[in-house]
Amino acid sequence: MNLTKKPPGSIKRKHLFINKNFQTRFILKFILILFFSGAISIGLTLFYTRDTLTSSFINSKLMIQNTSTAILPQVLYTTLITTVLIGLIVILVTLLISHKIAGPMFRFKKDIDNISQGDLKARISIREGDQFQELAISLNKMIESLHKNISDIQTDVHALGEKTDLSENCRGEIVQLNKKINTHFKL
Repeated sequence: MNLTKKPPGSIKRKHLFINKNFQTRFILKFILILFFSGAISIGLTLFYTRDTLTSSFINSKLMIQNTSTAILPQVLYTTLITTVLIGLIVILVTLLISHKIAGPMFRFKKDIDNISQGDLKARISIREGDQFQELAISLNKMIESLHKNISDIQTDVHALGEKTDLSENCRGEIVQLNKKINTHFKL
């Protein structure tokens, strides 16, 4: 089966965002999960330290205060810094992952548009390692089957037109049928 795998380096994405709307929503969902998990972490830390006391020195004075109040700034700064750093990593990783999804979908749409115009020579090609390779293989098998079936019909119509014992009216109908096949399909 010809998946039309391209040699490494032959298909390169030229744009950071292939499907900007899809990829932006995809990334934002993961960023929201990250920020919610940071908020939950802060909330749980403060909740579990609410009934404890902490002693500390502030400006040379011994201070005894509620632990959750004492550690709140450090917990907020730590969570904020961690969330921002992990957020940048999440953006990069989800962008790369979304390329593996949006790229093949972009190719599918482009190739299927050509096929829907009757080009049965076209094949769906995606990069090695992208998602949906099995779907591309199945669709290419379907296209090859359609190509073969329509080619067989065209061969039969042509052979029928070669018969000498046909009326002119019948021969004209066969010519028209052959024109329709050639107009609607690229074989």
